[in-house]
Amino acid sequence: MNDEIAKILVVDDEEIALNNLKHVLKKEGYEVTGSQSGTRALQLLEEKSFDLVLTDLKMEKVGGMQILRRSRELYPDTEVIMITGYATVDSAIEAMKGGAYHYIAKPYKLDEVRKVVREALEKTRLKQENNRLREHLKAFQGEARIITDNPGMKKLMATAAQVATSDSNIVICGESGTGKELMARFVHACSNRRNGPLLSVNCGAFQEELLANELFGHEKGAFTGAVEMKKGLVEMADGGTLFLDEITEMSPAMQVKLLRVIQEKEVMHLGGTTPTKVNVRFLAATNRNLQEEVKLGHFRQDLFFRINVVALNIPPLAERKDDLPLLIQHFIRKYGVLMQKEVREIEPEVVDILMQYDFPGNVRELENIIERGVALAGGDTIEVGHLPEDLRGTSFHTFRRKSGGIPSLADQERAYIEWVLREHGENKSLAAQALGIDRVSLWRKIKKYELEG
Repeated sequence: MNDEIAKILVVDDEEIALNNLKHVLKKEGYEVTGSQSGTRALQLLEEKSFDLVLTDLKMEKVGGMQILRRSRELYPDTEVIMITGYATVDSAIEAMKGGAYHYIAKPYKLDEVRKVVREALEKTRLKQENNRLREHLKAFQGEARIITDNPGMKKLMATAAQVATSDSNIVICGESGTGKELMARFVHACSNRRNGPLLSVNCGAFQEELLANELFGHEKGAFTGAVEMKKGLVEMADGGTLFLDEITEMSPAMQVKLLRVIQEKEVMHLGGTTPTKVNVRFLAATNRNLQEEVKLGHFRQDLFFRINVVALNIPPLAERKDDLPLLIQHFIRKYGVLMQKEVREIEPEVVDILMQYDFPGNVRELENIIERGVALAGGDTIEVGHLPEDLRGTSFHTFRRKSGGIPSLADQERAYIEWVLREHGENKSLAAQALGIDRVSLWRKIKKYELEG
């Protein structure tokens, strides 16, 4: 309903009473449809929806209770007000039990009708708004939506969707905040296990003993405090997917136990003697170079081969800046809904600042910035003043190696010189002056880093 004109259906077999009510409600600014027949009222309900129904209780052929029941079936959010000249306690109780909002006895006062109608419409509006909010929340919570228009990300998602149906174990790599868990949900949603459970555990959040208990469960009496048997996440994920976040944080002993589960497709409770067969697909995530971890002896090679059948590498946000406008609008809508605020716009200057920023915290950092902006916005627009203080009114440039990780000094110097040249329109004299070196030194560095051509 929101700001639209409320639509009201009035049903009364007395022509004068019907016309009086229609006249009064139209003067209040409502869109009113009248019916002198209960049968016709049922037809009208089938044809279109109304925000409120006022109906006489006693009518020939089709009475008010039938209209009430049908209205509740078709439009659960629509309130119904009963009007009757035969007011009895029994009929009032019957109407209220049937879901009527209010019961008005004839002869009624017009002020009373106006008041009850306003209150009923407000209740209808709130219910409709809550339902819309619930639907919006569904779109943002638990759904595997990856927002992108970046060619590289689209290619990665196509690969993810393709391997999802193979049931192979997958490692998802990427810096913190790039959306590795979201990618895991996407893979699960595209897989043949989509109707099974998707469970996740952060391997870096538990000590070894607690992680073992979390993954494998325990038997009653396995340790002090184990008063009953508990299933672990591996067993609970049977028929579905288990997502192991930060798998490189897992201790060597735990890696051995996990390897056995993957190889044998069975799990043993702590304190148990009989293994349980499981059918689980494993997805793992790490912000480290897994092959490097194997070389350093921090991660078992045999587990690496078992878990890393397919690798999905999510690029940092700095390498997909073309996705920024899409992501910004997505987060504005999301937090506008969650906070029930009418924020829809963002100042161009804010976008310019964000386009310059390198986002070391990736998509998660961008989301936090937009959430803050929506929370602070007094109107419908996120302004520069709503940005974190260290971003506000700042002109900056940051550098990172395209392959991810910490850039070398040479990487930094090359990127910095390239940027300074661009800022000075490729004028080498001005660039050399800005860099604090002579033109010959700049020319040597340009040649060294192959910045011409």
